Amino acid sequence: MKKLVVYSPQVSNRLTYVLDWLLCERLQLDYIITTSENEPADIIYGNNSGNGISIPDQGLLWQNCTNSAVNMHRRNEAVIPDCQPAHANWKGIPVLFPNNGEGYTLPFDMLSAIFFLLTRYEEYLPYKADHHHRYPPAESILYKLKCLSRPVADEWVAALKSLLEQKRGAALPLKPFSFLPTYDIDMAYSHAYKGIARIVGAYIRAMLKGDVQQINERTQVLKKKKKDPYDSFSWLRHLHEQYGSRPVYFILCALKTTAYDKNIHPRHPAMTRVIKQLAKEGETGIHPSYNATRYEMVAKEKKALEQIAGNKVMISRQHYIKLKVPDTFRLLLDNEITEDYSMGYGSQLGFRAGTGSSFLWYDLENEKVAKLRIHPFCFMDTTAHYELGLSCEDAFRELTAMTDVLRRLDSTMITVFHNFSLGTAAEWKGWNVAYEHYLAKMASLKTE
Repeated sequence: MKKLVVYSPQVSNRLTYVLDWLLCERLQLDYIITTSENEPADIIYGNNSGNGISIPDQGLLWQNCTNSAVNMHRRNEAVIPDCQPAHANWKGIPVLFPNNGEGYTLPFDMLSAIFFLLTRYEEYLPYKADHHHRYPPAESILYKLKCLSRPVADEWVAALKSLLEQKRGAALPLKPFSFLPTYDIDMAYSHAYKGIARIVGAYIRAMLKGDVQQINERTQVLKKKKKDPYDSFSWLRHLHEQYGSRPVYFILCALKTTAYDKNIHPRHPAMTRVIKQLAKEGETGIHPSYNATRYEMVAKEKKALEQIAGNKVMISRQHYIKLKVPDTFRLLLDNEITEDYSMGYGSQLGFRAGTGSSFLWYDLENEKVAKLRIHPFCFMDTTAHYELGLSCEDAFRELTAMTDVLRRLDSTMITVFHNFSLGTAAEWKGWNVAYEHYLAKMASLKTE
């Protein structure tokens, strides 16, 4: 198939970044850009003349944060111009940067809208952080538009695909839907291997609460008469073997116990065994400790994981989803991390960047594409259970609904579960059964 021709009156790093993701990655098409109005084009940006698919230009792709001087928010030497895009509804799809003029095939600047969401532009602007110092979903435009649960960027991709197919009279190739199960190993064990001080403290807290059930359970686990309720590792291994899944594990390797880092030390023989086994079953990534915001801390934890797992660690997900754009991404790159799986919210389900598909990080302050691939997730067990208070049935109903949408749009579903939610802890009753049914369903899709 010949290359797609895109007309634009000018070219910028922002424009090529969006086109590379939209056309090359998502639609599997090669393209060239022409600045000549006289050359026939399949897509016409910023002009509604000609026979191509015309898209209005709202100006965002021509700004430059390295030299902007108005309506700015300063971060070091870069300036981030304020941007509050208007919104509208087109054929039942929420859109950003609408255009009131007539004559355009698309009534909104799709390219600027995609750029705004993928770069997380709004997260560079001032906001009131939550108690974990995170960007709160309520600040995002997708939350305000009540469409956080919709992968709107993927919907825009599908709309453009349909228009191109009509224009070319033939179906276009598209990367098929994919599913990736991922797990955060924050606490490998609830009772076992915690050390005398932590065990005694746990007993005292349980006695003060009058929690006889926990006292009995802890005692049985410590006497090795009962399996630790968080230990779902062998069960998961058999599940992945049965359904042909290759998982990704993000392991908390905190070298010091804190209120938010409660895993046993990575050098403890029990934890070392867990890490080595998980490294055999799937890919292992770093889950930086809660306060690991400096290069040295991440480097030490990453080195510990690499030494135990026996392979180089290139991927990460932030503990408590403490993702701060762009600081976290710079920290990861400094530590030779090339892929990150933190693009989601810890307090809401949904699509933080408007898509389930991965994308390269665009460094807005330096106006260039960085060598860091971002993998979004839209569902996390602890968010559904703790933050939203969903029952097991309601949580998996939400998960299934988002999965069905991503399947229809040929995007990607990345789930986030924890070993403790899939064990035998009473508060997570039924989750492991529902999860097995979900994995079985995902496996069946491979044969369709």
